[in-house]
Amino acid sequence: METQAYYQQFERNVRIILDAMAAGLDLRTTALETSLPIEVYVLCEVLNAGAGEHFTLTATGVARLAEFSKQFMQHEPQALAAVQRVLADKKSLMRTPEGRVLTKEMLIRRLEFFNEAARQVNIMRTQQALGSPAQQQSGVGINH
Repeated sequence: METQAYYQQFERNVRIILDAMAAGLDLRTTALETSLPIEVYVLCEVLNAGAGEHFTLTATGVARLAEFSKQFMQHEPQALAAVQRVLADKKSLMRTPEGRVLTKEMLIRRLEFFNEAARQVNIMRTQQALGSPAQQQSGVGINH
């Protein structure tokens, strides 16, 4: 999927994840419980560094996504313009613990993550609706 498509689907993907969590989907048995808060944090850093936005997170865990979404929606025109600025800038660099990376590349990776996370959440909701057992109860990985 192209960057533009990820960008166009970003808000929808965030809404899918938040709706699933509000409907009671349990992320505790998935990698999303760990990766989602980290990716939200990195996304805020990218937008703050690359586009001069002021996203601040006080929540912990997966609650960070709801906090970010609320801030994003409150300032939607500016936030969308910030995303566009970062995507258009081919030379902007940001510091990370690993060194310097292209801000645009960091944003693209976050957009891809949210696309994949929304796809995964949709699959989990479908499995839940079909009555599939939770992973920890399914016996997968248990040695007899």
